Parts: sequence; structure tokens; C-alpha cells
Amino acid sequence: MAVYTAQRPAANATVLLLTFLTTLLFHCCVCDIVAGGSTSEEPPHRRFEYKYSFKGPHLAQPDGSIPFWIHTGNAIPSADQVRITPSLRSQRGSVWTKNRVNFEHWEAEVTFRVSGRGRMGADGLAVWFTVSQGLDGPVYGAADQWNGVGVFFDSFDNDGKKNNPAILVVGNNGKLVYDHQNDGTTQALGTCLRDFRNKPYPVRAKITYYKKTLTVMINNGFTPDKEDYEFCTKVDNMIIPKEGFFGISAATGGLADDHDVLSFLLFRLTEPGQQPPPPDSEIPKEEKDKYQEEFQNFQQELNKKKEEFQKEHPDVQGEPVEDLYESVNDREIRQVFEGQNRIHLEIKQLHRQLAMILDEQRRYVSVISDEIAKRGANAESGLVDSAGQQLGSVIATQQELLRNLNDLRNSFFESLKQIGSAQANAVGMGTYETIQHFNDIKEHLHTVKRDMEHLVQRNAQNPAEKVMKCPEVPPMPSCLSTVHFAIFIVVQSVLFFCYIMYKSQQEAAAKKFF
Repeated sequence: MAVYTAQRPAANATVLLLTFLTTLLFHCCVCDIVAGGSTSEEPPHRRFEYKYSFKGPHLAQPDGSIPFWIHTGNAIPSADQVRITPSLRSQRGSVWTKNRVNFEHWEAEVTFRVSGRGRMGADGLAVWFTVSQGLDGPVYGAADQWNGVGVFFDSFDNDGKKNNPAILVVGNNGKLVYDHQNDGTTQALGTCLRDFRNKPYPVRAKITYYKKTLTVMINNGFTPDKEDYEFCTKVDNMIIPKEGFFGISAATGGLADDHDVLSFLLFRLTEPGQQPPPPDSEIPKEEKDKYQEEFQNFQQELNKKKEEFQKEHPDVQGEPVEDLYESVNDREIRQVFEGQNRIHLEIKQLHRQLAMILDEQRRYVSVISDEIAKRGANAESGLVDSAGQQLGSVIATQQELLRNLNDLRNSFFESLKQIGSAQANAVGMGTYETIQHFNDIKEHLHTVKRDMEHLVQRNAQNPAEKVMKCPEVPPMPSCLSTVHFAIFIVVQSVLFFCYIMYKSQQEAAAKKFF
């Protein structure tokens, strides 16, 4: 029995050691798996490409052009947006980049509005990435048989299946003709149903092409949150041209909407661990030589102007450049003067308000005095005593209020004098004296504020204000009986339903066909 008892702790220690080692190995394996998963899910690096983007304000130049972009058809650039098509029938317009995009992975963020007065609109808006610029054509204002990809925001239901407004991703190798009769559903690689018309905020679309995968995210425009995106569609194993042009087009038909693009922002995507090429490598050699020559000419002209200025102003030579800028002490003095001027203006405004209050109180005292004189001559003795006591208390209150207001006015005069003396002596005083002046002014203003609060509280507690009250207005009698009201509601409902039926017939008659 003694031997069994001695061997039992050794066995327990062995079991505990094996359990600890097993747990440690399992934890290490889990950490490796998590680390590997986090490395594989690391997002790509984004770099903004300004030559392929536009946004407001100052979107368009004075001549109506967009930097690095061209616009055709009925497109109208303005300072804050580009109206691709106005709300007129049979309109087409588009904007395209001037330079060709030559990077493999990218992400485009488009902010736009599609607005119209009817329940249905037409035709829609499209975002393109194609080998050539489709400046004009039948597919949402751009050319058909394109070579690339198009993301279509289709607002009109051509096939009558009630599956619009919709967002479609359609690819083309330059040989397919777009299927208008079926709204492109037979050729769509991905689609989702989203209503993007007449939203309270601009609609945002984020189109990402990364590692042969095209993803479309949509912000429906219900909230002002710019990052409130939701998934729309995704196309895997999609091969598009390595070089091409970005474009935005829109068109209208029998029905019409305003298609406004507020911004188009393009980002280059680079895989983690890879360095993006420097910006200089993207500039052609001819442009580099041209820019270098312009810089050298500008440098020569600048040196000539410097020499001419030194000849015309020999006394300026040798002066340090730092003297031309504001020093720290000058900036502090300027800030002190600006603060004193603001305080001076505020106190002047309060002084004017107090003067108006004093005039009004004097007028009230004179009116009450005249009323006491009239009632003392005409009323009976008992009534005169009670009314005289009430009016006497009112007069005493008003006189005390006048005294307090005069004290406040004198306090403001003293504050104005202190500020004037501070402004006159600010240049000669040091920092300590300036701070002391500001502290004195601050304490004086606090005292004025306390007196004003005390005065307001005393006026609120004064019962003399509740002596005279205006009579209440009697309630207005009802001039419409229940029967008349019910008849009016029935007639209005019948007229409303008739209008709805008439409007539906008009919209059905205006439906367009290709």
C-alpha cells in the first residue's frame, strides 16, 4: 500500500505535463492559422490618380472644359457636377478620360444623382472601361460593340418584367450587340435590383477590379454616410483589357431624367508587399523633356528679374529675408489688439442695449405716474388706497431698476475706459502688464454679469407684473357639421382615385419601344 501511494503523484505529474504540451502545440497551430489568414486577407494599397478623376468645387474651367477629360453630346459641365443628360427627350451625353489607363488593378468611386418628376424614368447611366472611347452610340449614349466592361444603371423596364431599376455588369469582346429588348439580362454577368432614382442624398457606386474579380458596392443614398455601402454583385475570373479609357455616359428616350455626376475618383490598387511604380515612370519621355525645358526657361527668366530688381533697388541688397515676415512678438501684439477690439465692440453693443432699456423704463415710470394722478382725482377713497399701494410698489420697483441700470451703465463706461487705456499702452507694456489688464477687464465683466442676473431674478419674482392680465380669447365655434365633413371627404377621395387612374394611363401611353 505504501508503494502504490508513492507512485501515484508521479503518474499525475506525467499526465499534467502531457496535457500542458498538447495545449501549447494546439495554441501555436491556431496562431499560425490566424496569422496566415490575416496575411491573405490584407487589403491592397490604394493610390489616388488625379489625372483620371474629377470632383467639385471648381470642376470645370472657365472655358467649360474638364481637366484631363473630354465631354461630348449633351453633357454640360459646371462648377460642382457634370450633367450628362438633361431631363429632355432623346438626349445623349458622355465624358471620357483623355489619357489611357495602363495599370492592372483599380477601384472607381462614382457619385451621381438620377432625378425625374415621374414614377418611371429613362434610359439610364453607364460607367465604362473600354479599349477605345465610345463617344456616341445607342447604348446609354455610348458606342455599341465595345471591347471592355460596362456597369449599367438601367432605369427603364423594356421587357415589362418589372425588374427595373437595376444594376448590370456586361462584358464585351467587341463583337456582341447589346440586347435592348431584354434590358441586357441575357448578356449580364452580374445584376442586382436597386432603386437609385430620386434619393434624398447622392447615390455612390464603388467598382473594384482586383485579381480578376469585379465587385460592385452601392450606397443607396438614404443616409449622408459616405461609407454606408452594401454588396450588389461580384464577377469572378473576369479578364478585361490591361489598357483602356474610363467613361460615363447617359441617355433619355420617351421619358427623361436628369443624370448628374458629382464626382469620379479613381484609385490604383497594388498588392501588399509590392511597391507601386514611381509617378515619373508613367510620364512619356517627350513630356518629360518638354517640362524640363519649360522649367529651365522659367528659371532663367526668374534670375533675370532678380538681377533687374537688385539694380533698381540697391538699398535692399543685403537685408535678411526674415525681416519681411511677421515675428513672434509682432504676432502676439496683433492678437492682443484683435482681442481687445472684439471686447470693445461687445461692450459697446451692451451699452446701447442698456440705453434702450433705460429709456423704456423711464417711459413706464412716467405713464404710471400719470395714471396715479388721474385715479387720485376721480376714484373713491377706498379704491384709491388699494390701487395707490399697488402702483406705489410698481413705482418703487421701477425706480430701483433704474438705479441698477445706471450703475451698470457706469460700470460699462469704466470698462470702456480701461480697454482704451490698454490699447494705448499695449505697445509699451510687457506680457505681464497685458495679462493684468485682461484680468481686470474680465473681473469687471463678471461683476456686470452677476448684477444683470440678480436684476433679472428680482424682476421675475416681482408680483407687480401679475397685477394686470389680458382677457383670454373665447374659443371659436365650429362652423362645419359632421355630415358636411363626411361628404367633403368622400368627394375628395373620388377625385383622387380618378387622378391616379388618369396618370397611370398617361404613363403607359408614353412607354417607349426600341
